[in-house]
Amino acid sequence: MEDVLPQVRAWIVDGKKVALATVIATEKSSPRDPGAALAVSEDGEVVGSVSGGCVEGAVVSEALEVLRTGVPRRLTYGVADEEAFNVGLTCGGTIHLFVERVDW
Repeated sequence: MEDVLPQVRAWIVDGKKVALATVIATEKSSPRDPGAALAVSEDGEVVGSVSGGCVEGAVVSEALEVLRTGVPRRLTYGVADEEAFNVGLTCGGTIHLFVERVDW
């Protein structure tokens, strides 16, 4: 998470809304450990990674929806989940994410 915080702060200082997706748990094999984070600005700019690229596109879409609604979400992507397979999580594990709007 520390790698995304400077950019998150810069976006907020610039007056942009920001969503933060954080890996909160994993099961079996997963590309990133708990604490890994991806941030999305209201302009669609992205920094960080929660899955090494496997489900990033789907997470960005969810983050933009959180920015639009202000309602946080808990997401799960796993190999048994058809959505995860469709977006590319083929590592055999499961990742659990929490996506929230960040206000400083």
